[in-house]
Amino acid sequence: VAENLVLETWDLQSERNGREHRTAAMCGQQLVVRRGQPFTITLRFSGRAYEDGVDKLAFNVETGPCPIETSGTRSHFAMTDFPEESGWSAVMQEQDEESLSVSLCSPTSARVGRYSLTLEASTGYQGSSYLLGDFVLLFNPWHPEDTVFLRDEDERREYVLSQQGLIYQGTRDYITSSPWNFGQFEDGILSICLKLLDTNPKFLRDQNKDCSRRNDPAYIGRVVSAMVNCNDEDRGVLAGRWDNHYEDGMSPMAWIGSVDILKRWNNLGCQPVKYGQCWVFAAVACTVMRCLGVPSRVVTNYNSAHDTNGNLVIDRYLNETGEEERRSRDMIWNFHCWVESWMARPDLAPGYDGWQALDPTPQEKSEGVFCCGPAPVRAIKEGDLRLKYDVPFIFAEVNADVVYWVVQRDGSQKKSIHSSVVGKNISTKSVGRDSREDITHTYKYPEGSEKEREVFAKAEHETSSLREEDEGLHLKIKLSEGANNGCDFDVFAVVSNNTNQERGCRLMLCARTASATGAVGPQCGIKDLLNLSLEPYAERSIPLRILYEKYGESLTQDNLIKVVALLTEYQTGDIIVAVRDVYVKNPEIKIRILGEPMQNRKLVAEVSLVNPLAVPLHNCVFVVEGAGLTGGQRIKELEEPVEPQEEARFRVDFVPPQAGMHKLMVDFECDKLMGVKGYRNVIIAPQPK
Repeated sequence: VAENLVLETWDLQSERNGREHRTAAMCGQQLVVRRGQPFTITLRFSGRAYEDGVDKLAFNVETGPCPIETSGTRSHFAMTDFPEESGWSAVMQEQDEESLSVSLCSPTSARVGRYSLTLEASTGYQGSSYLLGDFVLLFNPWHPEDTVFLRDEDERREYVLSQQGLIYQGTRDYITSSPWNFGQFEDGILSICLKLLDTNPKFLRDQNKDCSRRNDPAYIGRVVSAMVNCNDEDRGVLAGRWDNHYEDGMSPMAWIGSVDILKRWNNLGCQPVKYGQCWVFAAVACTVMRCLGVPSRVVTNYNSAHDTNGNLVIDRYLNETGEEERRSRDMIWNFHCWVESWMARPDLAPGYDGWQALDPTPQEKSEGVFCCGPAPVRAIKEGDLRLKYDVPFIFAEVNADVVYWVVQRDGSQKKSIHSSVVGKNISTKSVGRDSREDITHTYKYPEGSEKEREVFAKAEHETSSLREEDEGLHLKIKLSEGANNGCDFDVFAVVSNNTNQERGCRLMLCARTASATGAVGPQCGIKDLLNLSLEPYAERSIPLRILYEKYGESLTQDNLIKVVALLTEYQTGDIIVAVRDVYVKNPEIKIRILGEPMQNRKLVAEVSLVNPLAVPLHNCVFVVEGAGLTGGQRIKELEEPVEPQEEARFRVDFVPPQAGMHKLMVDFECDKLMGVKGYRNVIIAPQPK
């Protein structure tokens, strides 16, 4: 009788498997593989080699605290000659004297997460069991049978593998982009993402049920959308705050990446990190989803409605100076960000696979929890409001109507004439380029089209927005040149009379500092023309000068000034309202790279910024970060204040560990300028062999 087979050493071949599974950056300490794709391990026996027909080899994989075969969280499988189609399999690849290489493969429907791997070697009736170690299994967008399969390689590179991106902010008339370090492959992030799944209340309530559902990206997306905010006292990652008081934490504008936030949450023992706003929630959710292998991107919707009572109408009440008379719970945010994740939806009728909207910003409860989605973008476009999950809420964000009521001195309310403004320029970063891709057409049919009318009828959305009529009076607010922080600038009310009669009007023009949620501060410019007469078919442009000395003190960290114009026509009593958010530009951060950038060789970057204000800047701090470049954050506090028109500059050196193109990102903070961002693409040459 052959003596027992004894395992001496083994190798999970993390590096080789990591390269083949596109997880190499995560495989420093552990094996990370994607589902449905084979990975190879090597077994070395002492004394004698494995003999086919004499020895039997079998493996156990287990995930979660209560692994059960029927829940898909445990599997026992023997080594065979051919891969098993439906379940886990082990196939012998090659054998020499003492060692044996075995190819293991999970089904494409396997649960994602951390697994333990055990070998059982037996000869006759006797056998031994060996714990070979742990590995992590991820979703696989490269496999045609995985629910997250994405066909295009450039898209997989952007939405799964890219650790950096751009997030669109500003206003619909002045779209800005901010760099963001997603950093999903940085050290420790995968473990934190898995911990987030194990901190979620559904797991704590029923561990077996939660783990058994981790093969479904829609389920995972819903959990992540709830766990990125902390509104359910669920030990979520971020606390939201919008009131411009961020002294006891980090201002939402100051973050430059998700790594810092996820590490703080982990180090705080899963206490919420202060503070987030929509793009921070969305970017952190995007990091977690990309890390787990689900293709994801951050999208921005300009003039985004928050319709609390579900009637698809947002009522705003203004007094005669254009000031909000009373706060309505319905709001319009000048922009709002959420995440789209790519997946099939076998739980729905055919036709709803593809991009799904997930919104982790806490706004409304869904099934008792602050989360939103996944909502098929196709269902939002078609007005299919009954489909899972939360389609009506996002439909309203991009389609609600805005009605302005002007409250007159005697308390009576007059409905103004105003054209539709909601759901404009829905934007995301282009694939493989630093330009903006407009994806509005994926959410809605063209305004005024027959298809739009059909969708609104299906969604029972009575559209009240009076489309611009050619007749009558028109009112627009224009900006001459850019509005730069520290400078005075002009805005113009452009009034045109498209009739054959002279019209007499009153024009009220008022500017106030504002926040992105629509809340306004003190006024910083006002003009009231009681007798404005317009000749037939004439156009007049009325300027309002906005002075830095008026707006500088009350400008919020959102850098917005809201300009409201009210035009009252004396003959008819009609009131026309126009509103424009003016984005006040921060100074530019300049980044120079000194020398030839090469992998594992010291690189020096010079970062500078000119103070545009008429007062010195105090407590200046630069933060520099970039996945694959800096190995974490570099923080530089300047000792001296920066005088007006003077340059703040410093040099930073680092040794980039990875070749290829990376973004070096910079954030600048001081007492007067917050959340100033800059970035530069740096191409790192591979180290010569």
